[in-house]
Amino acid sequence: MKIDLYVQSGEKKGTTEASDAMFKVVVNDELIRLSVIRQLANRRQANAHVKTRAEVRGGGKKPWRQKGTGRARFGSSRNPVWRGGGVAFGPRNVRNFSLDMPKKARRSALFSCLSQKAADNRIFALDTYKADTPKTGDFSAMVEKLPAGRSLLIVLDAKNEILEKSANNLPKVKTILVDYLNPHDILTYDNIMFMKPALKKAEEIFLK
Repeated sequence: MKIDLYVQSGEKKGTTEASDAMFKVVVNDELIRLSVIRQLANRRQANAHVKTRAEVRGGGKKPWRQKGTGRARFGSSRNPVWRGGGVAFGPRNVRNFSLDMPKKARRSALFSCLSQKAADNRIFALDTYKADTPKTGDFSAMVEKLPAGRSLLIVLDAKNEILEKSANNLPKVKTILVDYLNPHDILTYDNIMFMKPALKKAEEIFLK
């Protein structure tokens, strides 16, 4: 398929080729859903942590004798029903939230996201970006001339320090290497701008 190609001045240069196998597949909503859930779960950290009755300091002495007091029997003042005691079934920082998904399914989900954006005309390419020093103002002016929409994901073929630093201070613009292209970012941003060489590199990475 063909996607629109722009130059740094904001003018449309023409079109460039993009792989049908990546940008023109049947969209599978269920795979997209599972892929995003997996991605968010793998990002999750188990920070919440409570102590069990065995870990709370003290409570070694039996509060009162077993029989004859008329009160309920207790072996420790650190049991979960007492104030200051341990917590039963509370969150622990050893919990693992990570999920797995077959590689083919992950790739299919990624291609479904790209195809959905392409079908809505929300993917375009930039020929090149040249600048001597990072300048957010100049970069912002260029983005305003492009069909960036409310937010823009810029896909790079390789590290570009000048471009990345120029885009860092723009709140609704994110740069990402094509190696790390993922469904969550694709769905989060309104439009996606590929640097022209990134299209070829994406095919080499994801279609091999």
